[in-house]
Amino acid sequence: MLARLVAFDTVSHKSNLPLIDFVEDYLAGWGVASTRFPNAAGDKAALFATLGPQDRGGIVLSGHTDVVPVEGQAWSRDPFTLHVEGGRAYGRGAVDMKGFVALALALAPDFLAAGLRTPIHLFFSYDEEVTCLGVIDGIAAMGRTLPRPLAVIVGEPTSLDIADAHKGIRTFLTSIAGFAAHSSKPQLGASAVHAGALLAAELDRMQEEAKEQPDGSGRFDPPYDTVHVGKFHGGIARNILADKAELSWEIRTLPGSDPEAGPARFGRLSETVLARMRKTAPSSTIETVMTSDVPGLAPDPGSEAERLAMRLSGRNHTIAVAYATEAGHFQRAGLPTVVCGPGSIDQAHQPDEYITLEQLQAGEAFMRKLMAECKAG
Repeated sequence: MLARLVAFDTVSHKSNLPLIDFVEDYLAGWGVASTRFPNAAGDKAALFATLGPQDRGGIVLSGHTDVVPVEGQAWSRDPFTLHVEGGRAYGRGAVDMKGFVALALALAPDFLAAGLRTPIHLFFSYDEEVTCLGVIDGIAAMGRTLPRPLAVIVGEPTSLDIADAHKGIRTFLTSIAGFAAHSSKPQLGASAVHAGALLAAELDRMQEEAKEQPDGSGRFDPPYDTVHVGKFHGGIARNILADKAELSWEIRTLPGSDPEAGPARFGRLSETVLARMRKTAPSSTIETVMTSDVPGLAPDPGSEAERLAMRLSGRNHTIAVAYATEAGHFQRAGLPTVVCGPGSIDQAHQPDEYITLEQLQAGEAFMRKLMAECKAG
């Protein structure tokens, strides 16, 4: 099953519909109906299916179907052909996170034959690697047209440790329009690059200040909110005031931090910088658009999801992870949620990405324990 899923090139800027078609047909072959949640363009979709009783909420196994690009990476083998060697299964998405999805699908016949009293819901999304918005429509349907789940397990690779916390992330694109003029007479225009430099410097100050306010839990690395400018470009020549510039930036916040504070501060400075630009170029503009909003996952000690995952994994403690996931969206909707899946995030997003066969076997054992729990009711 993992080999079949890896063979679908579902890099985030491409359609995932061939994979979704395959999953839908596969489940239909076992008599399981699926519900699709397409994106606005119609070229991608999330899929929800219930194994077991249809009239009640159960346990969601949630995984994303998209993967990160392979271009520019030094792969030693075809990234979209699974290659098994030395106790490892290599391929793009093998660990992040088609391994978890493959386990859920491969065990679907066993789930169905078990006579489950508590259903197991399969929920497979898109665009997790870019926006984490592929789960939104499906989550909105839970408790309305779909059963409201008892708990959610997001199967990102944690080596089957139980993650009950991660940072939230908001990403932004700031577009600056100035007015071009000869650099010897700056009073005749306004430089978008100079404006962008002021804004980037403010983001750097925000990062330095955040370092002075570390989280006291000892669970996060680094233990503070992070602010980062990933791209900054503009201008066409040294002796021309730049008429255009763009900044692509992000803020990652700890659970409990105010996600509005940083963007609000940036907005206030943008107004000040814009007023300065308009003294010499009244047509200047600064526009910031939030391109993604991924809520953090906050600890929820004793939740149904945490207690269930502890029983299934044999762990008696939780961890926090540095990366963001779709789990925060489930929690925001009031659904008990943890992150727990086979494989290590250390192997994700790299050339020759892999999951160990040992972790796949551990993941199978985890799901068979879930099957036993759901059979008992």
